[in-house]
Amino acid sequence: MGRAFEYRKASKMKRWGAMSKLFPKLGKIITMAAKEGSNDPDMNSKLRTAILNAKAENMPKDNIEAAIKRASAKDTASMLEVNFEGKAPHGVLLFIECMTDNNTRTVANVKNILTKHGGELLTNGSLEFMFDRKAVIEFSLKDDMDIEELELELIDAGLEDIEAEDDVCLVTGDYTSFGSLTEALESMDIEITKANLERMANTPVNITEKQQADIDKILERLEDDEDVQKVFTNLA
Repeated sequence: MGRAFEYRKASKMKRWGAMSKLFPKLGKIITMAAKEGSNDPDMNSKLRTAILNAKAENMPKDNIEAAIKRASAKDTASMLEVNFEGKAPHGVLLFIECMTDNNTRTVANVKNILTKHGGELLTNGSLEFMFDRKAVIEFSLKDDMDIEELELELIDAGLEDIEAEDDVCLVTGDYTSFGSLTEALESMDIEITKANLERMANTPVNITEKQQADIDKILERLEDDEDVQKVFTNLA
C-alpha cells in the first residue's frame, strides 16, 4: 500500500486513539471551530469535520454538544493554535501541533518534555521543508463503488492519490484541497468517516526497536499534555 495508508496504520495513530485526555482535546477543536464560525454544523464545514472526527473516536453526543455550547459561553478562554518543531534522539524529528489558552505554559511544557528525554526544541520553520502537509480523508467503500470512476470525479477537487483496502477507501490531496475534496465527496452522498490534515515526512527514517522505545517515551509524554493535539514524526 502507499504512504498514506502506512501513516494511517502508524503507531502515532494508535497512541492518539488511546490517549487518556482524548475527549477534552477533541472538545477543544469543536469549541474553537464553533467560535470561529456558526455553531450549526450544516453552516460551518470546520465544525462539521470536527464533529465527524469526534464521533469516529466514539466521543459521546453529550460531550460534543457541551463543546459546541462552550463556544458561546462568556467565560470561555480564547484558544490559540501554535506549532512547535523539535528533535528527538536517533535522528527523529518532531512537528508538534497544539491548541492553548496560555502559550507561555505550553512552550515551557513542550520544551521541558523534550529536554528531559534527550531532545531539543528547534526554531520554528526549521522543519517545514521536511514535511508535506496533506488532506487525508477516509470513508467506507460500498459494493457499487467504482474506484477508477471515483478517481476521475475527484481529480478536479484536488485528488493526488486514492487507495482502497478491504472496505475502507483513503483519498489524499494537498492541504489546500481539504475543503474541495470533502465537498466533492459529500455531493456524491459519500459518508466520510474521518478527515484530517496530516504532515508526512519527505524522507522517513528507520530506527531499531530499542531506539523506538526511547521515542515512544517522548511521544507519550507530549501527547499526554493537555495542550498538544497531534505529534508528527519522520519515522518510516
